[in-house]
Amino acid sequence: MGAGVGEGRDDGRRRIGGRRSGGRRNGGWGNGGRRIGGRRIGGRRGLQGLVLLGTVLVLLLLGGGPASAHAALRGTDPADGSVVKTSPRAITLTFTESVGLLDDSFRVLDPDNQRVRTGKAAHAEGRADTVSVALPEKLGTGTFTVAWRVVSEDSHPVSGAFTFSVGEPSATRAVLPSGADDNPVTDGLYNIGRDLAYIGAALLIGAAAFVALCRPPDRRPLRALLLGGGWALAGSTVFLFFLRGPYEAGTGPAGMFDPSGLTRTLSSRPGLALLARLVLLAAAAVLLLRQSRRETPSRAGLATGAALAVGLALTWAGAEHASAGIQVPAAMTSSVLHLLAMAVWMGGLPALLLLLHRASVPSTVVIRFSRLAGASVAVLVATGVYQSWRGLGSWSALTDTTYGRLLLAKLAAVAVLLAAGALSRRTVRRGTAVPATTAQAAEAREESRVPEPAGVVAGVSGSAPGSASVPPGASGTSEASAPGADPASGEDGPAADPAEGGSAAPGDGESAQDAPTPRRRPLSPAEDTRRRALRRSVLFEVAVSVVVLLLTTILTGTLPGRAAAEAAAAEQSAGLPVASVTIIPFDAGLGMRGTVQVTLDPGRVGDNNVQAVVYGPDGGFVSIPELRLSFTLPSQDIGPLDAKLTDRGGYWASDGLSLPIPGTWEMKATVRVTDTDQVSETKPVEIVR
Repeated sequence: MGAGVGEGRDDGRRRIGGRRSGGRRNGGWGNGGRRIGGRRIGGRRGLQGLVLLGTVLVLLLLGGGPASAHAALRGTDPADGSVVKTSPRAITLTFTESVGLLDDSFRVLDPDNQRVRTGKAAHAEGRADTVSVALPEKLGTGTFTVAWRVVSEDSHPVSGAFTFSVGEPSATRAVLPSGADDNPVTDGLYNIGRDLAYIGAALLIGAAAFVALCRPPDRRPLRALLLGGGWALAGSTVFLFFLRGPYEAGTGPAGMFDPSGLTRTLSSRPGLALLARLVLLAAAAVLLLRQSRRETPSRAGLATGAALAVGLALTWAGAEHASAGIQVPAAMTSSVLHLLAMAVWMGGLPALLLLLHRASVPSTVVIRFSRLAGASVAVLVATGVYQSWRGLGSWSALTDTTYGRLLLAKLAAVAVLLAAGALSRRTVRRGTAVPATTAQAAEAREESRVPEPAGVVAGVSGSAPGSASVPPGASGTSEASAPGADPASGEDGPAADPAEGGSAAPGDGESAQDAPTPRRRPLSPAEDTRRRALRRSVLFEVAVSVVVLLLTTILTGTLPGRAAAEAAAAEQSAGLPVASVTIIPFDAGLGMRGTVQVTLDPGRVGDNNVQAVVYGPDGGFVSIPELRLSFTLPSQDIGPLDAKLTDRGGYWASDGLSLPIPGTWEMKATVRVTDTDQVSETKPVEIVR
């Protein structure tokens, strides 16, 4: 921390700005040694950086999967799979929460896969959770496919498809989508942008909080972290704003600059939240620029920074899961606190790691961050319990839903992070628990006559108990015995430290953070071992925190367990058919291959309607001489039960299949492609009560 004894001195009483500096020392991680980690590039530090960068890139790519939304379909009119006698006047969809409409929210396809001209989609009867589109008076007969796409109240697009028939079912060239109607490239890019936004926010807020609350003597190494976090957040926000239109519409990223999409984004809540984030970032940049010219942040600057951090957190809370569902005010408050605590803790870890590599770190700084991290963890636990209860709704959702399993993974990662934090704290305690000897204290008092540049190794008042003690061989001394300190109170005397609110004397030619760094004596082997251990521990914490951040991002894009349960309950209470659809591939050789799509309606115990359509290798429907289906329940020694399918002009159907017991049935499809060639395939199908 200090200048080397006998090296680089003037007369032992060099003055800074015309006034003698007290030169009070801190015990702990920077006492009397060279800069922690030096300035070497490559070697072990380079390897650590590559490991951390690789972790971020791999997890960004793995975490960029499709997002599930909060809103779930409650019901359709006409019902999915139903047969109506006359053409319906409109198609109506009801959801579990409010949804927004797109320019192309409905696509209705006739049996020949031709698009039916419809009216403009609108909210039915003024209800935000119900949407409707008018149909032509003469729709025709046969099976029609409806593909729909809306935007959930928590900003995620929701899509799906269903079929209904007019008069009687028919073969159809329209292929029912098997999953979400998303563009994989756009969806992946959007999720990577969200990941980068979370990481940028954590770095910006965490590094700023570290500077303001942990008060490191040398803030220069953290400039790059603040700039990197700010630019990452700003860049990802602009990227998300332009990509929002294609993301909602499910189109390719080439539509980023489409005027209609940008207009829709400008009028949507997610778009306004992104614009507000950019305005807040601009204000934060001005604040950081002004505060960087001061030796210590002003009270007004701290208050303004806190308000800006809350505002940034609100741009997430106001446009994601917290803004929809039950207890919205409490949920948004909890979400803001959760995000800020996460940013302070996980964004402060890279700040500490950077200082451990680039500058001397007094033990008081490490202890302050340890306490700050502890407070952040307490907030994370309290808000996390509430958010988990709100999102899950039941204990079974922990294992039965994707949201619950992701939550368990996040909790496991947080537990690992807490264990790594405990290891770091133990390392810090080992470095500060041994009191200085009398000889060491005398040496420190002698060295204290050599003033250090202000803001680099200035003393810190109000440190934690034990932080003034130093390991054997260190050159620091306790705060109580430091020159310029009150022995009774431990507070600074006349030579107040600018980093603690004091001001440098007039005539300073350099700011605190731009002062030259003095030469430092080598660390003792024990000190060096402890510092290396702390670096490794903090680096591991940073890597795990990236995992936690990315799991958090994926969670915000996943359908909560409570919403999934509400949707299932709504379907049952509304008496909606829950059709079971099974795809059976077959290959009879000589190029005669394809798939059989079998629909069991409602797929429950009792009577079921069976529809089967045979598709060729090009996806179009084909005619075959014969198709047989049989069902067997091996666990109860029931079957085979023949479905007795009949050819109904392009598709096969039966209205008389009765399945008496729930369980996993084996469905055997026998496809005869010629008079002499046939093939049989078996697939499991779950029948519920």
